Amino acid sequence: MSKRFPLPRFHPVAWGVIIGTFLSRTGFFMTLPFLGIYLGKGKGIDPAVVGAILAMSLLVGTVSSFAGGALSDRLGRYPVMIASMGLWSFVLVGFTLASETWMFFLLSALNGLCRNVFEPTARALLADFTPDSQRRGAFNARYFAINLGGAIGPLIGLKLGAGSSSSMLPFLISAVIMALYAVILVVFMILFKQQLREHSDSIPIGQMARIVFTDKVFLYLLLGNLFVAGAYTHLDTTLAQYIGHDRVEAYSFLFVMNTLSVLVFQYPLARLMKRYSAMTALKVGCLLFGLGLFGFGLFTNLFWLSVSMVVFTIGEILCFVIGDVLIGEIAPAHMRGAYYGASGFAFLGQSATAWIGGLLLQQLGFDQGPVIFAILMLLTFLALPFFQRGQRLWEQRQQKTRDCEQPIQITI
Repeated sequence: MSKRFPLPRFHPVAWGVIIGTFLSRTGFFMTLPFLGIYLGKGKGIDPAVVGAILAMSLLVGTVSSFAGGALSDRLGRYPVMIASMGLWSFVLVGFTLASETWMFFLLSALNGLCRNVFEPTARALLADFTPDSQRRGAFNARYFAINLGGAIGPLIGLKLGAGSSSSMLPFLISAVIMALYAVILVVFMILFKQQLREHSDSIPIGQMARIVFTDKVFLYLLLGNLFVAGAYTHLDTTLAQYIGHDRVEAYSFLFVMNTLSVLVFQYPLARLMKRYSAMTALKVGCLLFGLGLFGFGLFTNLFWLSVSMVVFTIGEILCFVIGDVLIGEIAPAHMRGAYYGASGFAFLGQSATAWIGGLLLQQLGFDQGPVIFAILMLLTFLALPFFQRGQRLWEQRQQKTRDCEQPIQITI
């Protein structure tokens, strides 16, 4: 078995990021999915205020993503990751101690800040320590770790009482996990800091922003990802309302199918897509995202809904894993943090498309599933022309690089 499926030979720091991602996501999913219950039933906060508290995390996280990545380029990956993990640990403890509504707003904002400062920095560190030939494999392993943590975390949280109104134990255990990861990062910083070249501390953050947001290849990728991120959010929003309003069991089954499909199909897909360019894989993923969405509205039979979820999930794997790999290829090595941070702006598409999905359900009604999800499919396909244009510009850039690297022959 070990000969047929050998363990990838990543750098120890790359394995540290992957395993740390699993630990942090397990801790995250032990508590944060149940935060609304904790605030509503445990603290007696009104539902509308709870929604605003949860939204604060998303807003602050999106806004702070670029700054966090850019800071990691200037100050170093390890200090930013250690600081964010350390602060995140205190934030989780804070949720158990807070008693006033304004405290929860502050803690939610800090939660979004820590997560979205840590995430782009971790992705940049993974790319720093992974050669081009191994990068797809490394990011596939990271995405697998994310989904494994997402599958295990809620189960552990429920066992520890996270679904109850007053249990604080999951928050405290999650805080310990984050603190432990911060300690592990300190060890890695001591052992491997000399192998990581920190070489952009002379570039001001304002100049980084101008470089990132005038990179046309990256901009077209970012614009396409607005629609891709929007497509993914329908899993938790539009689909939850459409199927969950009268078939809760069916929706729960489909959600489990999504997680299982990631775990089953991720590595076979990784092997298959090695034959194609990253941009091609991204466009295929976008198509499958849209077709999966259309299937949700077209079918009522659970079998075909499950097939649609598998198609949707394959699109998810291709778009998110390949998207991360592609950013690592596009970005200059000394600005990877800024590029990964800026990629977080794509998740602004989540808010817009979640609102559009809810509006379509309200205006057209729950009996118009094929029409509603056909519209959502077409919105997803709007990413394709942006990806296509980005691919052309990327290929031109690569050709220019190859031309410049060719030796000049002088004939006498």
